Amino acid sequence: MSLPSDLHYLEMHELSLLIRSRKISPVEVTKAQLARIEVLDGALYSYARVTADLALEQARQAEQELANGICRSPLHGIPLAFKDLLDTAGVVTAAGMPLHDRRVPHQDATVVARLREAGAVMLGKLQMTEGAFAIHHPSIQAPLNPWGANHWAGASSSGCGVATAAGLCYGSLGSDTGGSIRFPCAANGLTGLKPTWGRVSRYGAFEMAASLDHIGPVTRSARDALFLLSTIAGHDPLDPTSLPSVCLEIPGIDDSFRGLRVGIDESWLSDGVDAEIQQALQQVMQLIREAGGQLLRVRMPDARAVSSNWEMHCGVQTAVAHADTYPARASEYGPALSRLIDGGRALSGMDYQRILLAAQRFTGEVDSVMNGLDVVLAPVQPYAAPTHEQLANLALDPEANRRLIQFTAPFNVSGHPCLSLPIGLTAGGLPIGGQFIARKGGEAALCRAGMAVQRVSDWHRLRPQGL
Repeated sequence: MSLPSDLHYLEMHELSLLIRSRKISPVEVTKAQLARIEVLDGALYSYARVTADLALEQARQAEQELANGICRSPLHGIPLAFKDLLDTAGVVTAAGMPLHDRRVPHQDATVVARLREAGAVMLGKLQMTEGAFAIHHPSIQAPLNPWGANHWAGASSSGCGVATAAGLCYGSLGSDTGGSIRFPCAANGLTGLKPTWGRVSRYGAFEMAASLDHIGPVTRSARDALFLLSTIAGHDPLDPTSLPSVCLEIPGIDDSFRGLRVGIDESWLSDGVDAEIQQALQQVMQLIREAGGQLLRVRMPDARAVSSNWEMHCGVQTAVAHADTYPARASEYGPALSRLIDGGRALSGMDYQRILLAAQRFTGEVDSVMNGLDVVLAPVQPYAAPTHEQLANLALDPEANRRLIQFTAPFNVSGHPCLSLPIGLTAGGLPIGGQFIARKGGEAALCRAGMAVQRVSDWHRLRPQGL
């Protein structure tokens, strides 16, 4: 059959049905993706490296297995891409650092291994900020937002956001230490899930800050996020911090708001939040009411301390993660990552303990608020994707920087899961992101809430013009 004209924008669960019914082959899909990458990514810069030969080899294997009646999983034959901090055997994993541009792992990260075992096809490694901090290394071209090249493409998982939004992969795996799955999803009109800390193994992921790092999916829908999460989640003996939990079962997730208890903190939805973001969140609340959900007024804990502390909290752990190469090879680091590590190295033990105590208090307070709730609705950030000029100015203003991460970084500190999803467009045509937050282990509730929104709206189906 002829390939659909919108093949590159199909959701994974849609493509899976076509592949498993033999209406389209993994080789056809993979060739189409590689051709699209070749045409478009020279102007978007989302890939750090494309693994075309490997992708075609894996696609041919998937096609042969499916022809023989072997279906490994719903992801069998679906082309994906991975953030360049996830180890891939035989393929360079550099974590956005020229320092590591010849680092070739001998073993896959656990999440990569699980997706390979599920029969997924690897298109390549996606570009990212240096060491997963805020800024790309000066020698690396940052990915460009397909919705507007003058606007931020999100933080460290920017390559994941750009490639998935532009139809250059069907989904991707990113990481989130202070918002780096949720920011690119908000900026690029995507759905992304930061799991509960420990829900997904971090084995084989380049470390930034061990207690804050989360690996999770960047996708076009909540159902697709669940597709990926159900494959990568679960205990890993190679990661002793991974939770002793079982994978989620896709058929067991309802996609309605009936009976779902959604917490609303009016101050979180309005204080310092742009009017367009407020209006979009009000629309989501209206959808929840109309679909049978229960809106409950809550008071979220004050997140100013943990968001103000985040950089130092992260910096100490990043200094530990980079001890083998910093300061010994400091000249090969960019200025932003150097500043973060220097700050972490200079912090006293007593000051770090104060940061940890504030984090523990915040975590306990969030746990208390979540009692009696399924999810809480919140912004991802107080405004839509800023311009590059506006973003540069943020670095000069600590309070403005804190405001940017006030709805994301606190939940890296506390370890609670969050689902970012598109909830509209600005007057200028840029995506707006909102998020649901759940109790620890509450990914099923998050995916249900996201699927319920996307069942009665089409924000997640909006695409950047001209692509």
